[in-house]
Amino acid sequence: MLDTVDACCPYCGEPITLIIDSSGGDQDYIEDCSVCCQPIQVHLRCDPVEITLRHQNET
Repeated sequence: MLDTVDACCPYCGEPITLIIDSSGGDQDYIEDCSVCCQPIQVHLRCDPVEITLRHQNET
């Protein structure tokens, strides 16, 4: 099941919309910002639903 999530880029601070697949369970992946093209590390947790965006080199 695909859902959209509105968030802000951790690099440029601009609002972005991510398309997530919450049926795939917990996920960690890299997605480029549609505004500044920087790589965003996306952490998706499905139970409960939580999404965290970080700089790629942030721990």
